[in-house]
Amino acid sequence: QVQLVESGGGLVQAGGSLRLSCAASARTFSVYCMGWFRQTPGKEREFVASISKSAGSTHYADSVKGRVTISRVNAKNTVYLQMNSLQPEETAVYYCAAALTLSDTAATMPRDYHYWGQGTQVTVSS
Repeated sequence: QVQLVESGGGLVQAGGSLRLSCAASARTFSVYCMGWFRQTPGKEREFVASISKSAGSTHYADSVKGRVTISRVNAKNTVYLQMNSLQPEETAVYYCAAALTLSDTAATMPRDYHYWGQGTQVTVSS
């Protein structure tokens, strides 16, 4: 069982930045691909970014490319999401997730992930 705890959410003005963190309880954090998703009420969970277990591969949603960076520090069991130039439509609950993958890939589908955090609220004001 892996427990994931997100932090770093909050209120930011349009054009501002936030860095989200996700701390994992896993003793073998480095075997997990990690991803960030977001969700607003009434909508499906949306992929934001993912990073492979070695950090050798990353994927980003088209809507965030160039503004968002995912990174991880395996020695700290932590994955980060740096978000810049945030817009009001990106207001959502942001979730961290972990996936067991055989290869060093960065999964993009929610169904690929085995463990989820409780989420952290990000609110972008106009």
